[in-house]
Amino acid sequence: MKGTLRRLRRTYRRLRLGTRLALGLGALSLVVFAVVGYALTMYMRDYLDSQLGYQLKVVQTVQSKDAEANGTVQQKPYWGWFTAVYDVSGESAVLRRPADIPDDTGPLTALAERMAHSDTELLRTVKIDGKGVYRLRACEVEPGVVLVSAAPMEDIEDTVDRLITVQVIAFALAVLALVVFGRKLLRRGLQPLSDMASTAHGITSHDLTESAARLPLRADGRDGGPEVDELRTAFNTMLEHIDDSLAVRAEAEQRLRRFVADASHELRTPLMSVRGYADLFQYAAANAPEERDKHLARLRAEAARMGFLLDDLLLLARLDAAEVETPLRITEADLVELVDHAADAFRASHPDHPLTVAAGPGTLPLRLDPQRIRQVLDNLLTNAAVHTPAGTEVTVTVSVEPGRTLVRVADAGPGIPPGDHARVFDRFYRVDKARSRDRGGSGLGLAVARSLVAAHGGTVELSSGPGATVFTVALPLSPASLTKP
Repeated sequence: MKGTLRRLRRTYRRLRLGTRLALGLGALSLVVFAVVGYALTMYMRDYLDSQLGYQLKVVQTVQSKDAEANGTVQQKPYWGWFTAVYDVSGESAVLRRPADIPDDTGPLTALAERMAHSDTELLRTVKIDGKGVYRLRACEVEPGVVLVSAAPMEDIEDTVDRLITVQVIAFALAVLALVVFGRKLLRRGLQPLSDMASTAHGITSHDLTESAARLPLRADGRDGGPEVDELRTAFNTMLEHIDDSLAVRAEAEQRLRRFVADASHELRTPLMSVRGYADLFQYAAANAPEERDKHLARLRAEAARMGFLLDDLLLLARLDAAEVETPLRITEADLVELVDHAADAFRASHPDHPLTVAAGPGTLPLRLDPQRIRQVLDNLLTNAAVHTPAGTEVTVTVSVEPGRTLVRVADAGPGIPPGDHARVFDRFYRVDKARSRDRGGSGLGLAVARSLVAAHGGTVELSSGPGATVFTVALPLSPASLTKP
């Protein structure tokens, strides 16, 4: 038995959702039909019983007068009915003759004896041997005389049996039609879900390992009602999110490959120089004192260049790694003083670019890493000098806004093309691809500046056009800067 139930359960679980819903609806309908049929049958039985009782009462009204006048009932009732008159003045009921009664008179006599001690009419349902089930009714004709009438209940049972048969057939056909047509309607209503399942299967067959992988499939349609529309919208939103994630991943992979290629290229150039100068020492001419010092100086310069490049890469890696502590040494420092020091260093190293520091607050103490903010200022000023012709004016402005302080580094150079605005902060990116590395740097200065400012909780923004390029550094104000003048 348990094995059969287990197999049926497994078979049910393998059915499609529409079939399972149709079967569930059919089972529920069967229960509802059974309850309705039972209530209807009981109501019909009670109604027929009450009608039969009323009919017995009417018949006995006439028979009582007949028995009172003649001593016995002379008028015969309906076919199959029985009537008996009993004298109950003694200790037992005595049947008056002639009487139209069955061979089994026990139930009629027992009811007559009980009527002798009752003040109201009595009704009983009994089984008479050889005749079947009968409804008995007893009433008093006169003191000491009782009339007992018996009506067969065969017609009631036949009517109830026919009603049950009709109900069973009608309900069975209704359940069958409900399951068959309901399954078709449910399958049609669930078709959007099947379409979404087909879309999901199509996505599983799509190669998502490709760098430019996209999901061209979408769940379309308008059928299914509000719930299916909500599911379809959520499903398509999920696909859009996956598409966006794939696009971001592809872009990140491209940037990583470009970064690795650029880093390799940047490191390869000084390494080849070091190798070339090292090879020169194999020749006698290169070992002359003046030549040797010259080559050693170049070796040190190339090694220093590699050191600066590796330091910048290491700093960016530490800033990017969330699990590594940010390489900042926060202390209280005057931002205006840092700007003045950076301006003095710029004037000394780039005398061909006039620099102006705009008037601003006298002092501006902030909680920051002075070395890293100085590195940001040096990178922005150097970028302005490297990418503009000699004589281009450079301006540095310090100002305070609600909740933050702004440092603007502006130059009057040719500007940055609009197509390069979004990538100037990328690592190893150069606006002028033809510019030499000796003149244009490694392409990490702006990337380092943005990462260091972000580590302080600030931002770096660019606005550029012909004759005006402005880098704006925004740093949050600390409590110290709000209390000190």
